[in-house]
Amino acid sequence: MIRFTDVTKVYPGGTVAVGGLSLRAPSGKITVLVGPSGCGKTTSLRMINRMIEPTSGTIEIDGRDTSGLEPNELRRGIGYVIQSGGLFPHRTILDNIATVPLLLGWDRRRARARAHELLERVGLAPELGRRYPNQLSGGQQQRVGVARALAADPPVMLMDEPFSAVDPVVREQLQDEFLRLQADIGKTIVFVTHDIDEAIKLGDQVAVLRVGGTLAQLAAPADLLADPADDFVADFLGRDRGYRGLAFTEAPALPVTREPTVRLGAGADEARRVAAGEEWLLVVDADGAPAGWVRPSALVAPVGPDDLHRGGTVARVGGSLRAALDAALSAPSRRGVLADDDGRLVGTVRAQDVLAEIEREPSEAAS
Repeated sequence: MIRFTDVTKVYPGGTVAVGGLSLRAPSGKITVLVGPSGCGKTTSLRMINRMIEPTSGTIEIDGRDTSGLEPNELRRGIGYVIQSGGLFPHRTILDNIATVPLLLGWDRRRARARAHELLERVGLAPELGRRYPNQLSGGQQQRVGVARALAADPPVMLMDEPFSAVDPVVREQLQDEFLRLQADIGKTIVFVTHDIDEAIKLGDQVAVLRVGGTLAQLAAPADLLADPADDFVADFLGRDRGYRGLAFTEAPALPVTREPTVRLGAGADEARRVAAGEEWLLVVDADGAPAGWVRPSALVAPVGPDDLHRGGTVARVGGSLRAALDAALSAPSRRGVLADDDGRLVGTVRAQDVLAEIEREPSEAAS
């Protein structure tokens, strides 16, 4: 557990970066610090490993006051991930990951074995270990940064906007991989971001900071969206709080309709026959996974990838109400595609059925 007790940081000249911050980051959970520019997020993070020294107050890790620990020793027990990975450009990927274990006195064979293990764990191919950082994509470099932070198996990890330097698609993939990894390793993580959607997705609890480094609200994401503490928090969260809050409500057994489909490669005549006059027809791949929608009336050749409308999202059966509603609203047919955990098509659901369930949820909660 990490505990801030009335922590302040005042720079020469009187600028207050953090003003009397008190909060607790529970063990094995992700605590996200979020807020506008100048609210002291990164300063607060860097005070945990004493890269910045507090002006006053105390920061404890598992009951130990960090001010009484030797800084380098403290930092070796804390994983640290920053934007763009912060990798050493002149070292191979394996040597980057092995950096802290070698500093801790591990023999080279053991350190490299750990590096190989972590490379696989963060979803990178073993052959990438021989490359240098500039030979990897931005997303791959971020994965290496996470692997390096985990190398010595630290109980605490600090992450300073680690996914902000990559494009939105890669960022979402990294977030999903990070949550999968955290489910396995259960580290105590303090994560800084300026993106409230990222904070809500990743955090077990979210700390919203005001300019000047004071705490506006600390709450679980669902509670934060449902009950902002004041106008500042409400404005920072944005106007679509109700919709985003549906991500924390599990979809019940929605009325699922069996959807007519054809496989990729099916002939135009077959597609029109199966569609039976409907404007849109769902196409699945050889494994039965949804591939996209097609207009049978526009086909002049067998269904190919270029014919597919891919704008609709796919929701998982038993997932959230938000995912189910988004699937229905984003599909050109307005029939939301539902898939099982293996990605195979289960059926479709209509927006009105999801909305009916949303209407029912509050009344059930109140009874």
